[in-house]
Amino acid sequence: MVPEGELLLSATHHDFPHSRGYRGALKYGALSRKIEDFVAWANHEALLQGLPNQVIPEDPHGPIGLSRFRRSLAWHIARRPGGLIALAIQYGHMRTVLDARASSGYGTRSRRGIHSELDVETALAAADTAAHLRDRIAAGERISGPAARRAITATFHAPRFEGRMVPKTFAMKATAYLARDGIVLFDNPDAFLICAFKRDTALCDPDPGATAPNQFACQLGCGNAVRTDSHAQAAREHADRLDAKAALVPQPLGERFRRTANRFRALADAHDSVAQSAEEAIA
Repeated sequence: MVPEGELLLSATHHDFPHSRGYRGALKYGALSRKIEDFVAWANHEALLQGLPNQVIPEDPHGPIGLSRFRRSLAWHIARRPGGLIALAIQYGHMRTVLDARASSGYGTRSRRGIHSELDVETALAAADTAAHLRDRIAAGERISGPAARRAITATFHAPRFEGRMVPKTFAMKATAYLARDGIVLFDNPDAFLICAFKRDTALCDPDPGATAPNQFACQLGCGNAVRTDSHAQAAREHADRLDAKAALVPQPLGERFRRTANRFRALADAHDSVAQSAEEAIA
């Protein structure tokens, strides 16, 4: 997008209408225009490809703007393993684990500001995970894992998040939601499982008082693990991709890929051998 060493959203290379001569990032007005231009482009492509249901509708609250687009980015970043760390770094909050949670503010660089934001995004992501698991179970998927019963219970107590305004008061509700130790679900697609996080039995070495797992440190044999048929299928597909890569790299690396692929297939086979329907799991 830009030459080596330049900012990703460099004004020099992106602010074409005004032909800015200064260096630095795009300013507020230019970025806001680009967001609206992206919406127009996406809608044009959706119609061109015969996908009218993918069109971005008119927003009753007006232009999206940077402040609202920032939350959209946070929504996606936070839903990846390790995403909350990336969110903290991306938004400039480097002091995320040192505080007594004393102040507030969505975008502040104070110690409290990022905690409130992370709690909101974490709670929304956990609610999404529970809702998606509920849908999979309703569609007939089987479930396995030592925390399967707790996960099923969690699906019956989780709201479905389909887009809403998030007021400042939601931060307190998010904190209370995450404090329900043992019945809050966290998707970990890289490990092909859902974590029904219970602090005392977690093997990912969570901090005292933690309300979410260290997803980047997920361990085999953890008592919080839950898998569905979809996870097993995804693990097999990933194993196939690793085998394909193994044939194209030097032997030592190829062998490592093959061992990892075999481990993922073993996880999928173990799921298939013990998986149960939701009714059987809670019986």
